[in-house]
Amino acid sequence: MKRLIAIGVASLFLVSCAPVLSKELMREGQRNVSFAELRANPDAYKSKLYILGGLIVETRFTEQGSQIEVLAVPVDSYGYLKEHERSNGRFLAVYPKSKALLDPVVYKEGREVTLAGEFREIRKGKIDDMEYDYPVFEIRQIYLFEEQQYYNMYPYPYYPYYPYPYWYDPYWGPWPPPPGWW
Repeated sequence: MKRLIAIGVASLFLVSCAPVLSKELMREGQRNVSFAELRANPDAYKSKLYILGGLIVETRFTEQGSQIEVLAVPVDSYGYLKEHERSNGRFLAVYPKSKALLDPVVYKEGREVTLAGEFREIRKGKIDDMEYDYPVFEIRQIYLFEEQQYYNMYPYPYYPYYPYPYWYDPYWGPWPPPPGWW
């Protein structure tokens, strides 16, 4: 019995530390991407593999395939996002039409994503009215994180509407009654 418990705990530990992308890509790709260096000398970085992560800003279909605009967030050695407050800027990730299409309903704004992509070019674009130079990556593998679910702590009729000395009963109402109910 002890052996079975030990095996269960060990397998749970091993599964929880698994990288989100394939191990080969995680080993081959670089995680520390400086978009300023990419913009300054794009030819030196062309066709190199990078591991990138971030929050999806927009997904749309283009002539090349599915294009995702991502707000870059640093990733750790397993491909998980580190800090949402710190960003390196934005980048475009293109998933070729020949592989498949990424549905904008699934890959929607605000979802977290990690991908392995080869650097292709710098493309001019706009963020609102500002000109922006986007680094463009061709996706080799992509991982979409589960959507975060948030629930209200109190079900509707029991939500604490009344200040401290009062409590709410769905049949009788607040007790003791607030002043002025008499």
